[in-house]
Amino acid sequence: MADVNVTVLKAPPAQASNPGEPIWDIIELLFFAYRDFVGDPDEVLGKLGFGRAHHRVLHFVNRNPGMKVADLLDILKITKQSLGRVLKQLVDEGYVVQKEGAVDRRQRLLYVTSKGEALALKLATLQTERIARAFGSLGPNAHEAAYRFLAAMIDDENRDGVLRQISRASRPPKARS
Repeated sequence: MADVNVTVLKAPPAQASNPGEPIWDIIELLFFAYRDFVGDPDEVLGKLGFGRAHHRVLHFVNRNPGMKVADLLDILKITKQSLGRVLKQLVDEGYVVQKEGAVDRRQRLLYVTSKGEALALKLATLQTERIARAFGSLGPNAHEAAYRFLAAMIDDENRDGVLRQISRASRPPKARS
């Protein structure tokens, strides 16, 4: 195992700013952090002819087996047409399956296949490694502080629903093909 050189990161001194002035450093750090956070999976997805939309669909279907297409649309805030294109590719290439609802046959319930689960895990592992490196540079309680910060960034009217979604994401048996 390679030695990892970890430097504990400390925030710069608080910037004297005028009330209402943009917080440029944090805004830019969020842009760069997101770029690098999605960059690792982008490389893997690009080799498969997939993009970030495929990643998001695969992530949420993997975390919520049996989710309804309507619920996925609500989470992703994209059009039915955009989801349809991405979902068709994932289904056609064997990463996701759709099944009819047991009670309402009009419902389309989504499940990852074993191939889809493996890809979702590979992408999540890349992102987890990046997060773990960052947490390692921040010292104790980094996870809790990051959780609180990110939760606070979500609009008030959506926060409770998102936090419920995260806490109930489960791993019941998957429909595999």
